This record gives sequence, C-alpha cells and structure tokens, in this order.
Amino acid sequence: MVQIGATVRSETREKNRNERALHRGTVDMPPKKRNSSGAPQKKEPKGNVKSNVKSPDTNGRALLSPERHKDKEPEFVSLCGELQVSNSICDHAWRIWEKDIKSMDKANMSHSNRQQWVACMFIAGVELDDISLTFTQFLKVVGLSVKQFIALVRKMDVNVDTISPKVNAAVTRLEIKFDVTLALYQRFVKRKELWESSWTMFLLAKGTFLQMEDDLVIAFQLLLCVLEFFTKRLPPSLLQPPYMSSATFSPPTRTSRRHQGKGKTRPPDMNTQLLETLCMEGDCSLDEVKNLYQTTFCAFLDSVGLSGLQELTPMKMLSEKYEELYQKSKDFDARLFLIEDESVTPNKTEVSKVEITPRKNLLADDLAIPVPQTPIRAAMSSIQQLRVDLKSSSDQPSNSLMVYYKNCTVDPSEEIKRRVERLAEVFIQRFAQAVGQHCEGLGRKRFNLGAQLYYKVMESMLKSEEKRLSVQNFSKLLNNSAFHTSLLACALEVVIATYVGNTLKNGGFGRGTGANNSVETDLCFPWILDVFQLPAFDFYKVIESFIKAEPTLKHDMVKHLERCEHVIMESLAWRMDSPLFVLLKQSREEGAGEQAEPPTTLNQPLLHTHTAADLYLSPVRPSRLLPVTEAEPFSPGIKAPRSNSLSLFYKKLYRMTYLRLKMLFSQLLTSHPELEPIIWTLLQHTLQNEYELMRDRHLDQLIMSAMYAICKVKNVDLRFKTIVTAYKELPNTNQETFKRVLIREGQFDSIIVFYNLVFMQRLKTNILQYSSPRPPPLSPIPHIPCSPYKNSPLRVPGSNNVYVSPMKSSRMSPVVMTPRSRILISIGETFGSADKFQRINQMVSSTDWSLKRSLDGGSAPKPLKRLRFDMDGQDEADGSKSSGESTLIQKLAEMSSTRSRMQEQKLKEEADEELP
Repeated sequence: MVQIGATVRSETREKNRNERALHRGTVDMPPKKRNSSGAPQKKEPKGNVKSNVKSPDTNGRALLSPERHKDKEPEFVSLCGELQVSNSICDHAWRIWEKDIKSMDKANMSHSNRQQWVACMFIAGVELDDISLTFTQFLKVVGLSVKQFIALVRKMDVNVDTISPKVNAAVTRLEIKFDVTLALYQRFVKRKELWESSWTMFLLAKGTFLQMEDDLVIAFQLLLCVLEFFTKRLPPSLLQPPYMSSATFSPPTRTSRRHQGKGKTRPPDMNTQLLETLCMEGDCSLDEVKNLYQTTFCAFLDSVGLSGLQELTPMKMLSEKYEELYQKSKDFDARLFLIEDESVTPNKTEVSKVEITPRKNLLADDLAIPVPQTPIRAAMSSIQQLRVDLKSSSDQPSNSLMVYYKNCTVDPSEEIKRRVERLAEVFIQRFAQAVGQHCEGLGRKRFNLGAQLYYKVMESMLKSEEKRLSVQNFSKLLNNSAFHTSLLACALEVVIATYVGNTLKNGGFGRGTGANNSVETDLCFPWILDVFQLPAFDFYKVIESFIKAEPTLKHDMVKHLERCEHVIMESLAWRMDSPLFVLLKQSREEGAGEQAEPPTTLNQPLLHTHTAADLYLSPVRPSRLLPVTEAEPFSPGIKAPRSNSLSLFYKKLYRMTYLRLKMLFSQLLTSHPELEPIIWTLLQHTLQNEYELMRDRHLDQLIMSAMYAICKVKNVDLRFKTIVTAYKELPNTNQETFKRVLIREGQFDSIIVFYNLVFMQRLKTNILQYSSPRPPPLSPIPHIPCSPYKNSPLRVPGSNNVYVSPMKSSRMSPVVMTPRSRILISIGETFGSADKFQRINQMVSSTDWSLKRSLDGGSAPKPLKRLRFDMDGQDEADGSKSSGESTLIQKLAEMSSTRSRMQEQKLKEEADEELP
C-alpha cells in the first residue's frame, strides 16, 4: 500500500539487509537483491532437495523401518526415508498408490512417480493426522507451486473414496487461504520498495489473532493497521504523496525510553489522519478499521511486546515468531511472496484475475478507462454500495413501522425490541468466536447494518401487504417470532455475504459441512441459521419476498439468496429436526392438514403471487375472519387458516429436482432419451411417498441412485463411478455428497453403499415395476419457469434495440401486479413505460379485433393469441377474425411472437444459468 520512494539511501538498504532472516530452516533465503526497477529478482531453484527442506519434527513419532517395507518399490521407500515419514504413513501412502493411482492412464497424468508419491504421502498424512512436513516443504520436494500441487491431489481423486472429505476440506482450506493471501500481497505491493518487516508483521498478526484467516475484508483492514504502524515511523522524506503529509515522524522520547527500560508499555498512538488516508486509498470504512486497530491490533502489539516501541520493528524478532507459527500450522510460508518464489508465484492466468489495483486518482480524460476489478476492490465496492443503500435507514423502527405496530391487536414493539437485542448479543458473541476474540466491535457494526436492512425490508413488506389486503392490522404476522427471526437472519446473510464476497469463495456454502461441522471459523451460509438456531424451512419462507421487497439488491446478491434457497431445498430443510417432517406427517396422517404438491399440477406454471405473510400464516381479510394473533387461540370447531408453505416448497422442489436430473442426464444418457421420464417418475414417487429417505441426506444422492437403479433394470450399462465423475463436473457440487452419505444413525459411507443398503432395499418393489410389461404411469414433466429473481435485461435475438427487462419500480398495486406482468418489452429508450402499456391495454381491450398469422410454408392460418400487456398476468386468446387490422395490433402480435421465442430459448439455458 505505502509507496516508498526511490530515495532510500544505500546505508538504509544495508542496515535492513543485515536484519533479514526470512526463512530459517525451510528454504534457504539469501539477502534479497533488487534490479534497477526496485522489483525483487526471482530466486533460482536448487536441485538438492535436502538443502531446501528442513528435517521434519520427529518427536514422539516412530521412525521409518526399511525392513518392514521390502514389498514396496525401493525408490518409494527411499523417498519416505528422505522425508522421515512414519511407518503408518508409508504403508497408507503405498496403499493409495497401489489401489488407485498406479493404474491411472498415463496420458491423463503428466506428473512423475516421485511427485505422485509425495502427493500420496500428503494425503496419508492428512487422513492420519500425522503431518511431519509443512505444506511448503512438500512443494519444495516435488518442485510444484501451490496451485499445481493442489491440482495434482485433486487429479488423483479417481475413485469415490480416493480422496476423503477430510483431505478435500484441508486442500480447499489451503487453496482459499492462498488465494486470499495472494490478493492481499498484490494489493500490498506498489511497484517500489518492499518492506519485509511490515508484511511479516501482518502475517504474524493475521495468523495469531484472526481465527478465520480467509476473511478477505478483515485481513485487508488489519493490513492497513500494520501499514499505519510502519509508515508513521518512517521519515517523511522516504514517503510519497499522499502519505508524506499524513505521516509524522515521532522519535522516541526520553520518557518512552525510560518506560521501555522498566519493562512498561503504553498503548500505541493511532495516527488518525494517516489511517484515514490509507482507508480512502483502499475504499475501507474508517470506523471499522479504527475499531480493529484499537482492539485486535493493539492486543497483538501487546502480545509481542511492541506497544511502546517507537522505532521500526526488528525484522529478526518478527521472522522468528512467524517461523514458530508457520512450523506449528504446517502451512505454506507466505514470506515467500517477498522473493517471488516459484512455489507461490501465480501463472499468467491467475495474475490476470488478481491484477494490481491502479491508483484511483484518474484525470478527467481517463475516466472512461475501466478499472480492473480485483478481489479486494470488488469486495470494497459491494460494501460501499450496501452502505449507500442503507444510508437513509436506521437500526431502529421508523415512524411508519411504529404506526403499523400500534395498529396491531397486540402491540409487538416491545417484543421485537427485546428479540433484536437478544439476537444481537448472540450474533456478536458467535461472530467473535468465528473471526477472533477481539472482533466484537466489528461484529456489532455488521449486526447494525443488518438491523437497518431488517427494518427497511419489513416496512416495505407491510406496505405491500397493506395494498394487497387493504388492511392495517398485521397482528398475527408481527407477533410471529419465526417471521422476525427469519427476516433478520436474511438481512444479516446479505451483510455477511457482502463482506465475505464471492470472488474467492469455493462454492461458498459451508466448507466445513459433513466431516468438519464443529469448525466455526466459516461465516458462509448456513452459519447464520446455526447462530440463531433457526430451522432452514422457516428461513426459506422469507427469501423470495425479501428479494421482491428490496429492489436495491445487486444481481450477485440476488443470485446468492437464490442459491441459499436451493441449498435449503436440497439438504438443509431435510435435517433430522426440521419442521418440514412435521408438516409431511400431518399431511399423511390427518389428511386435513397441508398437502404436498400433487403430481397432477406439475405441468402447470408456478405463479409467484405468494408473500412471506402468506407463508407465515398472514391475516386474512377482516370480512372473512376476525383477526387472530398468537395470543388469541382459535375456538373449538373453528379451523385455523392454513399456509401454503408445504405446497409451494414441493412445487419448487420438484422443478429443481427435474432440472438437476436433466443436467446430469445430458452428461450420461443422451443416447437413451426414453429413460429420462422413467427416472423422473421414480424420483417424484420417492420425494412424495418415501420422503424419509431424505432425512439428513442430500437430494443429489437420490438423483444419482435413481439414475443407477433405472439403468440397472433397463439393462443400460452405467456405473456409479461414471455417474460420480459426471456429477463432479456439475456446478455447485460437493464431493461429500457422494463420499459421505448417511447409512444409519451415526454411520456414513459412500453413495454405492447407500444405494445397496438403503435406497434399493426401500424401493426394490417400485424399481422392479419398471422392468415389467405394464410399468406404472409416468409422472408429468414439471413446468420450468424463468427464475422469479431475474433482473438482467435480455436482448431480443436479431434486434439492436429490443429488450425484455423487469420494471425497476412499479406504481401499480400488488393486487393487480403479477410476476408475469413485470416482464415487459422495451423498444429503444422511450417506449415501454407503465402508463403507455396501460393505454395500449385499454385500446386492445376495447376492440373486437383479433389476428391470425400463417405458418411458414403457406399452411393454413392458425389462431393467434391477442397479446395484452395485462395487469392480471393472463393472456387472452380469441380466434375471431376482423377485416380492419391496425398496424399497432400487428406490431403487438410480432412482439408477442418474439417474446415467446425468447422464453423458449431461455428455458433451455435456465438449467445452466439459474439453477444448480
């Protein structure tokens, strides 16, 4: 960040060189030499592995006994001895090699046996918790970079059980941490002098006080604190604008030296002007960085005895402390970035993704030049946009909300206030546990942003409901605890996802799921559900209404919430204690409760006219039923109004399941199209009648099992290994889905074991029916709609100025506005306002004209739908013929045809673009 000028004297360089001790024991790092441009020269790789690898720590570990391993190749045993691995690691690594890797097609494996053997040892070490080398030492032995070694390990995952979920989680964590560190370093480097002390102090502070080291935003804010600490200790003559005027050099006073001699420390003085300059340069919130400085960074300085130090920090002390941390974590050595070591140097493709961010001070003539979107700049831009959107909102209820509260039969204001305060304390505590014990202040600031969004969206929802229902008493809804907790959780998820960002996340959903559920250093969804102890099925009810009520959400955030909904439907809603099972049990046993979606409605369009108030049992019109609150139970004999949450859930579930099946089917069985409806029928039957198979399991596990079962009875050769290989190529998939499947309580195994012991045993009779001469009837194919969350305008193929786009803001009431009528056609820039479409509708509705068009090739005319830019979302068809065809009606007919073709085209792409 800090641009150090080229005026550094040779004496200063020599003094700094004498203090460098970057890499004791792991990689021999001579004093860094610089060329004329100030950039560090690349280190020449050494051929002698032993000189580059420190002897592993063998305390308490049994050394290798070569006589035990005469059944293995001598070169492999020799390598194990060179790396001083234990007998158990040697045996396990050799089993992996013999069972899975040795027989791999050499055409698909370009790495040498030595590199593959070391990768096998790494896998074995992680699985057995017996790692003797650091990750960097593994890299030095095989001569690969971080990315290359990770790619090698993943390439070796040839069978279902080659790479365990534990190894996959460890590799994923390393990759994410490396990506974050690379982004931070490339933001830290500024073309001129590199300061090893500041980078090493940052690595030490991040590794010591941040439990969640892959949080890009907090790590970047900590880097700014470190830069402030070093910059204000430099002479102004060594700095470039704008830091020259911000930093002030304060030599140690006699009093401070006297305190240091007595072993006393005093809190470091924060240079607010300099910190503000750094924050402006990095698009960071000054309040958040100051809070981090005063808590986490000051605590770090106290822990290493640097609080009262006025001079530049000794490099030797920092390097020794980081060396201890590095050897303990067995991680990659991030100091190697300073010498552009080959193990951490990204290739050209990676550099293009994480470019050095240019200076923001552009001239007026340069404003048209697009600014490279680095991960840090993208994250800061999203945070800044969120703050702008919430600038006029408060973290307390507005006057309009208070009016709604007062209109309720039971005033919910005090209960809402107590709930928010209680959840705030829970959130802040769990945030600090996940990120770092000194980060309570940052947690409170993020919660306040979430509270602002919570009240803003609540007010928008109530205004919409007031227009839709013509009532102002929302007592039942506003006294519903599940609704408020879900709404607040959704608002906080938006804030968390904005700060975490999507650039560096690998899938982003619960990297610690499955084998590592106890790890709480990951804020990714569904972390917020666990914090609030909120059932995923309750959270799902609010997502669609939240998106509709907050039009300022960015497209990537809408996609994120949509993905949250998919994750809930595919797995989270099916957890053991989910209320979904209660509703399903009621629908089966009582008959009068909520009903899951019947198959006969699958081919009908899914109308998105429901609201969160509907799903949380919102009040009905006063003319139908008296207002009922949670405090006012129904009298005997009066049936409570039912929500349609189960029916809607199954409608969406069926459509998502079919699209997932279709994606996998297109990879494997295109030569057998007749099997698709049969597999779908089996899946639909399973979800409707054998839903217990989904308890604590994943939807994709049923899809893969159903596909294998039908191919089995239809004598189509399709192996599970082939299915799994294709499945791994699909978007938003996790290897744990097929590697760790619940078999029975507390027991997990692969998807093959699940199929044999559970799926086939439960559905054997039904599966065999499809091989009989009279198979069961096929289920209807679901009607696949466009995503209700789509916001991007779509260009009409073959046209230059015709687009289909949703209305950004509507003056029409929700009572007459449907999702279908939101998709309107805009021609050019002046055609397409709501008023004009209303006038067109009036013109079309007042005439008895209708049109007909001929099919291509001069065939008989066919009745044409009269396109109506409708207020109720329904097109009307009229087959009558009129002799007076106006140009306007012809244009509308052409537009209707174009719109239909576009929708058909987008439906084909929907599986890849909208759904996982």
